[in-house]
Amino acid sequence: MKRLDHLAMILHDVGRICRFLGFISLVPLVVLAIFHEWYLLLPMASAPVVFLATGLLLTRAPTRDFEPPVSMVLVAIAITWFLIALVGALPFVFGLGMTYTDSVFEAMSGWTSTGFTMLASVDTTPKTLLFWRSFMQWIGGIGIIAFGISIRRKNPVSLFTIFRSEGKPEDLMPNLMSTGWKMWKIYIFLTCIFTGLVMIAGIPLWDAVNLVMITIATGGFTLHSAGLAYYNNPLLEILLIPVMFAGAIPFKMYFLMYRGRMDAMFRDNTVRLLILIALVGSAIVSLELYIFNGLSPLTALRQGAFISVSGLCTCGLQNADLHLWSVIPLAVISLLVFIGGAMGSLAGGIKVNRIALAYEGAKWWFRRFFVSSRVIIPFRFEGRTLSREMSEMEISKNMLVIALYVFAIFIATILCMHLYITMFRLDEVLFECISALSNSGITVGFITGTSPIAIKWIFIFLMWLGRLEVVPVIIMAMSIAKSVKQELFTEPSVQAIASRMRDTDEPA
Repeated sequence: MKRLDHLAMILHDVGRICRFLGFISLVPLVVLAIFHEWYLLLPMASAPVVFLATGLLLTRAPTRDFEPPVSMVLVAIAITWFLIALVGALPFVFGLGMTYTDSVFEAMSGWTSTGFTMLASVDTTPKTLLFWRSFMQWIGGIGIIAFGISIRRKNPVSLFTIFRSEGKPEDLMPNLMSTGWKMWKIYIFLTCIFTGLVMIAGIPLWDAVNLVMITIATGGFTLHSAGLAYYNNPLLEILLIPVMFAGAIPFKMYFLMYRGRMDAMFRDNTVRLLILIALVGSAIVSLELYIFNGLSPLTALRQGAFISVSGLCTCGLQNADLHLWSVIPLAVISLLVFIGGAMGSLAGGIKVNRIALAYEGAKWWFRRFFVSSRVIIPFRFEGRTLSREMSEMEISKNMLVIALYVFAIFIATILCMHLYITMFRLDEVLFECISALSNSGITVGFITGTSPIAIKWIFIFLMWLGRLEVVPVIIMAMSIAKSVKQELFTEPSVQAIASRMRDTDEPA
């Protein structure tokens, strides 16, 4: 009965999320009316209709109002992210006639703010569907807030767990419902401000709106098949860099600035570390492009700086063909993409906070080798002093997540190399898998519409896994395995088998 209660709670929460998305996915219909693309009315209406119908159906599941276990909350999140990709694919199926696999890939890339695309020609795609792609990334970037405010809970523990499940361990406000709405207001305000900023580069309003939506969400969908190269606008690339940083820094910085603490961003150690890594990475990549690729100093700086920032912020925008790059600068970009933005931001990757914690943890661990076991060496991180037990637990959890990321990348790379005989080098396939798991979308061209179906589903799984930061998916798999084990090996079943054996052994 307890498992049924948990299942009912999961279905009920997923239903509330679907209802929320059903209403918010009506927004692209406004774009449809503006551009008079009425032939797309039914395809575009398919997503909100299915979202609303699913939401109404699932919320009818009877449930008791109690605080669920953390594992159940994480399972609900994992199911929801996959479900919204399945439903978000419908406009591409009915509007463009894409296969369902390609459509799910496009939707998963959109909702997870990744940036890989299956569209054969972006330039000929109707504007409504282009906006749907941008809108998915914009919502997906801060989507967990939408999910949080749509779930009804008297106790904020569930909402806090949801925040933590995507690398957002925020303690912004005591009332998370209020926090969610304030974050939406800040998010919309930033989008409007940056749209005006991008228009300074001579970009039309339509292009500027879509570019800012996908950039601040650290996505990568553009309005043209050539990407940013279509504009060939250095000023645009410069103006997009602060937009990418805006999506990669902790969102709590905007709350502090909203409260009047304008210097909070530059006093934060995480922001400082993010900027430092971006500067060092840009310098190294630019220098290597100049040395190993023979680019002019200005071109090397332009490509190296922009793609380094884009990689670190896990934004899929790029102003160069990485397939033409040598191995060394590509390896540095791989590392930047793997690191990603900050916890509490819209970016993917393992997060710079985990890198900092791993570094401090390694120092603390090795320092203890050089002193007596009776000497207590305190562990300090982000201004806090933790006990030995707490320190070891936090460091272990941190390293476990990093190890799971590395393991997933190598397993995916090996599978891709076995399932797809290709002209791409091992380092390029590895880079593509890192980009998918970090929800970046920067590409060397390995994953395209012509890729085998198996490869596409591997990347769909990687994008889903990266958005959830691995742990909820593992917990879901363990929950399923535990349920199956309990069904197969419950005590009544064992007793029934023993009884039948006794009956067989009895003499006739």
